[in-house]
Amino acid sequence: MAAGRPCTASAPARPPTGLHVFAIAFALEVSVGKTNTVTALNNSNVLLPCVFTTCIGFQDLVFTWYFNSTELIYHGKIKNKATEPTGIWNNPRVEFVGSTTKKENNISIVLNNVEFSDAGKYTCHVKNPKERNAQHNATIFLSVVHKMVKTDNTVTLIIVGVVGGLIGLLILFMLIKRVVLFIIKKTQDGKKECLVSSSGNDNTENGLAGSKAEQKAPPKA
Repeated sequence: MAAGRPCTASAPARPPTGLHVFAIAFALEVSVGKTNTVTALNNSNVLLPCVFTTCIGFQDLVFTWYFNSTELIYHGKIKNKATEPTGIWNNPRVEFVGSTTKKENNISIVLNNVEFSDAGKYTCHVKNPKERNAQHNATIFLSVVHKMVKTDNTVTLIIVGVVGGLIGLLILFMLIKRVVLFIIKKTQDGKKECLVSSSGNDNTENGLAGSKAEQKAPPKA
């Protein structure tokens, strides 16, 4: 349900300016839920959700449901928060299932025995006299099908599996590469140490300068 915009509960002491009227007008919010599309099976019953929020409460609130913007299918009224909605007129196939005392300002309806001709736009409209006759509405789109089609996720699962496998192989390759490079580096460092040690031994045996060969003491004067 969409959150209502911030507003104050107290009415202004002096006649409201144009800005005050604008703020009050938008204190009323109507929502049909997180998604505005519904799919129903032919000959089934379908729920058309609708809720409203108001910052300053409501009095003699009027709500209506329209099909394709012009055909009235439900007309109701709510005296105040402590009373349940009262139906004024409704299409015989439309059933009111909302509540203002048990549920949070719920004015949802159920369309019974759905037909293909029922597919279209359904508008939930609310008018609140307490908010200077502020009005707001929300729309939900209904599609009617012969049978529900189960989504085949096989291709998606295959793609995810292949991509996951490739990523796994790439990570394995990088690990092997790091291990091989580490081993090569260690091997090269070992060879360098052997060469330095061998070179030192050769110099000692040949009595070269800088070697550890015994040097003769200088002659005495």
